[in-house]
Amino acid sequence: MNLAIDARMLGLSGIGTYLANLLPRLIPRYQGSRIQLIGDEGELGRLPWARGAKVTVADCRSPIYSIREQVRLPQLIARDCGLFWSPHFNVPLLYRGPLLVTIHDVLHLAMPQYMQGLHKRLYARVLLSGVRSKANAIICSSRFTADELMRVVGVPASRIEVVHMGVDEGWFAVGERPRPQEKPYFVFVGNVKAHKNVAGLVEAFRRIAGKVPHDLLIVGKKEGFITGDRQVERSAAAMGERVKFTGLVDEALLKRYVACAEALVLPSFYEGFGFPPLEAMACGCPAIVSDRASLPEVCGDAALYCNPDDVEDIAARMLDVAGNAALRAQLREKGLARARQFTWDRCARETLAVIERLQG
Repeated sequence: MNLAIDARMLGLSGIGTYLANLLPRLIPRYQGSRIQLIGDEGELGRLPWARGAKVTVADCRSPIYSIREQVRLPQLIARDCGLFWSPHFNVPLLYRGPLLVTIHDVLHLAMPQYMQGLHKRLYARVLLSGVRSKANAIICSSRFTADELMRVVGVPASRIEVVHMGVDEGWFAVGERPRPQEKPYFVFVGNVKAHKNVAGLVEAFRRIAGKVPHDLLIVGKKEGFITGDRQVERSAAAMGERVKFTGLVDEALLKRYVACAEALVLPSFYEGFGFPPLEAMACGCPAIVSDRASLPEVCGDAALYCNPDDVEDIAARMLDVAGNAALRAQLREKGLARARQFTWDRCARETLAVIERLQG
């Protein structure tokens, strides 16, 4: 049997991280005749795991969520393909063969108030309806996402498999590094978008800023604001240098920011999985996270939880961590053990088992 994989999102955050960690582990284990990778031929050609006798590459740079991808992908998928795997819900609706899809969240439909543009919500609804009607199996990155897929999209439980993602081993090996700044700080990691509740985090920090010496560092792409979230920038600016937006940073600096933080704070309203808390735990940084969505499932008893709707509760948890060295030590110990449970090798084995079942 042959397998085709949409690898166009390789190199992006989120799903790109998923592909970059999973494919090098899955491809060598695959026992079928051939794997076809669909994506940027130049980018894929530089990766050792994307070369070899049984791997072929079909060049495709059609934008995600575009009409062009809907036309181009069915043309490129090999005719003898036994299974096409899409790592996101943007499936080619005109493809008629066996289909495996990975769904990381259904934010577009579950919380439409956080999505810009009616056209995006409509397109997501069309694509997820296509997933419901066409996919032979769907991998969800958390039980929460699986439940949401059943609730919002109407996919039957019999076609859903939950496969948790992993933590890159590099996060466990960060070790002692120079602090990126002298003052202690809390850190947020992620794209600055409304559903991440950065507004609530900044307001919570404002309420405790006079009680702690810490700064707040916000690490991630400073884009994606919707109407009303410009207040985040204004609120942050009112605190001067106490709140810093770093923008995107390279992997080495990101690990320094997280490893040296007093705590990572993620008071998000909605997460399909949540890499940042696990990465923080892996490098010894305590995590304060929302008690919503997938975060309790992923973080277990190794994080401190807050109500994202209650700014005072977010602020109280930050004060708890800042003022209690014993609590920080306990969270570090539990966090390391928790992060060790999420491995990319296990993710690859469980994903391959789904592929083999569909092809067998």
